[in-house]
Amino acid sequence: MTLAIRGMTCAGCARTVERVLRQVPGVENAAVDFDLGLAVVNGAATPPALIAAVEAAGFGASEV
Repeated sequence: MTLAIRGMTCAGCARTVERVLRQVPGVENAAVDFDLGLAVVNGAATPPALIAAVEAAGFGASEV
């Protein structure tokens, strides 16, 4: 699944988003590309759970 991530201003933000996505139950792997503003997530987690985790960390997210 691919998510568009809003609000990242640096590579540290991308690492934070990656970390919170990996903590969502059902996520096998998550990779965030700061330059593209995208997160690619593998696993069984639902889009609403992933988006909620990103938003709880202070960023915006939507399914691509």
